[in-house]
Amino acid sequence: MTWLHSQFTGVSAVISGMFKPRRLFPGGSQGNEHLTAVVAAVLLLLLVVEVATLLDMRLLLTVHVLVGLLLIPIVVLKLGSTGWRMLRYYLGSEEYVERGAPNVVLRTVVAPLIVLSTLVLFATGTALVALGETEGTVVGLHKASFIVWVGAISVHVLAHIRRLPVLLRLRAPGRGIRLALVTGTVVTGLAIATVAFPTADHLQDRVSAQVGLDVQ
Repeated sequence: MTWLHSQFTGVSAVISGMFKPRRLFPGGSQGNEHLTAVVAAVLLLLLVVEVATLLDMRLLLTVHVLVGLLLIPIVVLKLGSTGWRMLRYYLGSEEYVERGAPNVVLRTVVAPLIVLSTLVLFATGTALVALGETEGTVVGLHKASFIVWVGAISVHVLAHIRRLPVLLRLRAPGRGIRLALVTGTVVTGLAIATVAFPTADHLQDRVSAQVGLDVQ
């Protein structure tokens, strides 16, 4: 175990020397927490909209697709910020080790479920848009991954929601850079959704036709 720890420490030192994390990510672990919180707040707002579209997919499929595509780069940023924290923690970065790791259940059970179900959910959703499908195996996988995702993300949100207001007010160095990064990610998502609008609208027309609605 001593040898393994020394190897991790050595790798961490090499990474720190090559990439200079503090220069790439101003604010250190506190800045990382702030970035994760800001992205989480944006995600929560958009996810409320996305889940609300499920109330009537016959009429709101276009909104569902567009918001889903908008979410993709934001989700990638969220996975990146949380993944960076865990990487730095396991590589022995002192400030990340001092802040500690998440609850063992959240870390070993909930987090892997969130990552896996998120990847499947967005991969199948994107495939459905690209293929123009409204039924079939991919639809089934999309729905199944959504059920798993809802359960895992609900536990995650309940475990962290109380700390969110405090984390959003953190004043770690690099705040402007982090907000610009989140803004750029949202703009990227909007661009993706805009490009995909004709396809989403076509899917809406197909679904509406199947149930006898005339939505122009």
